[in-house]
Amino acid sequence: MASAAPLPDAAPSNWVDRFAPPALRPWLKLGRFDRPVGIWLLMLPGWQGIALAGAIKGQWPDLRLLGLVFLGAALMRAAGCAYNDIVDRDIDAKVARTAMRPIPSGQISVKQAWAFVVGCCAVSFLILISLPPLAIGLGVGSLALVAAYPFMKRITWWPQAWLGLTFNWGALLGFAAASGHLSWPAVLLYASGVFWTLGYDTIYAIQDLEDDALAGVKSSARRLGDKAPRAVGAFYLGALALVFCAGTLAKLSVGFSVLLLGYAIHLGLQARRVRVDDGALALSLFRSNTGAGLILFAALVAGGWAIAL
Repeated sequence: MASAAPLPDAAPSNWVDRFAPPALRPWLKLGRFDRPVGIWLLMLPGWQGIALAGAIKGQWPDLRLLGLVFLGAALMRAAGCAYNDIVDRDIDAKVARTAMRPIPSGQISVKQAWAFVVGCCAVSFLILISLPPLAIGLGVGSLALVAAYPFMKRITWWPQAWLGLTFNWGALLGFAAASGHLSWPAVLLYASGVFWTLGYDTIYAIQDLEDDALAGVKSSARRLGDKAPRAVGAFYLGALALVFCAGTLAKLSVGFSVLLLGYAIHLGLQARRVRVDDGALALSLFRSNTGAGLILFAALVAGGWAIAL
């Protein structure tokens, strides 16, 4: 069995390798708890949807819903990562960044990984059924996107776009959970998130350009090549335009526009710094999107202040 050293895309000082009991580390790494940025990136669209629904009504985001979305995102991200690793175990064994993951390295069997997926999904389902009916339906509907995602890198150059459809589904679910319905501002927020994810996951894929080519794995970064930095800028511009339209249609206050400028600056600086020959920088820029998502969440919350006053 391979040693449980920190994985290449995890911080050397991550809490799992520093504090978790050795027997639990492979399981926590299977769920990517040593790399929590993915939890944030899955959770934040849900928080943004809740914030948008609250701002439209002139209210603060529902704290109970924020907590439930956080727990649900952590569990479903863990389940999705384990499922992805089950499907991709042969590919992962050929890629330097992923070869030491628990399944390809032999630390966890496929049967054990399936049990992990079922357990996480079962607890997530208990959280989901506490929400309004429309949100429950949206949560169940997201499973089709999750199930298809690992296969996208085999059939399309744009698996990052499919990840955008999947990771940002929480914007619709969060809005529906907070309001009981869907509206065009929520749909535009979702579409904005798809472009945001297409940008940051293209940056992430830069790390694996050579290994993906050898393994025959498709990605937007491979398809775009040297044009990837400009494309990331275009994706981020699309994200900004769509979320601005969402705020305008929702009649959010000037507080939204002020903080949205910070979101625009953050994304612009990312796009300006992207280099296809610097995988370490790509990982750093990718991780910074936690901050970008929090700025947008704050902008949506601020968009309801004038109404609330």
